[in-house]
Amino acid sequence: MNIFERIPRREWKDLIIAWVAISVSFALIFIRVLFIQGGVQFIDVVTIFGIAFVTAGISFVLHEMAHKFTAIKFGFWAEFQKDSQMLLVAIGLAALVGIVFAAPGVTMIYGNSITREQNGKISLAGPLTNLLLCIPFGALSFYNPSGMIGLVGMVGLQVNAMIAFFNMLPFGVLDGKKIFAWNIPIFIAIFAIALGILYSALRFLF
Repeated sequence: MNIFERIPRREWKDLIIAWVAISVSFALIFIRVLFIQGGVQFIDVVTIFGIAFVTAGISFVLHEMAHKFTAIKFGFWAEFQKDSQMLLVAIGLAALVGIVFAAPGVTMIYGNSITREQNGKISLAGPLTNLLLCIPFGALSFYNPSGMIGLVGMVGLQVNAMIAFFNMLPFGVLDGKKIFAWNIPIFIAIFAIALGILYSALRFLF
């Protein structure tokens, strides 16, 4: 069974809906920043939405697929399920107060009893993927800092840093809580890296 055969039609549907919602959320945040900084034109809106759909979409899907296939590696079955209420909350918070709430759903794990270590490693796979994605996006931003490629790279860097940091918060159903319960030193290290990259990336935004 190849990778795509492991993603059923219902999961594809939920991923696409969540992809759109998370992309819109990030686009609204960047548009809000431009507006505060001095105004935004129609072409800016179109460009930002296009870049957000590519960067946030790729980052979100790979984050969830990292959870899914790490769980499968441990012998479990896992599927992403959107949360319609959280989708609306994410868009609303982005539009009204400019806050990222990158939790449009959750990857559900099915199977026999899961250990704390397995749960921690499955949870770690998501934010770790986003931190790794910061490398190629960051390289693009330095390769062409004043062009479209550089803009895509910078937005991709910022988006992945935001997603990684948000999911490392040790609360609720977020990855950070399960990683903290499994291994505190690893939690501290990944949290610190995510925070450092986010701080550095946002300096170019504000």
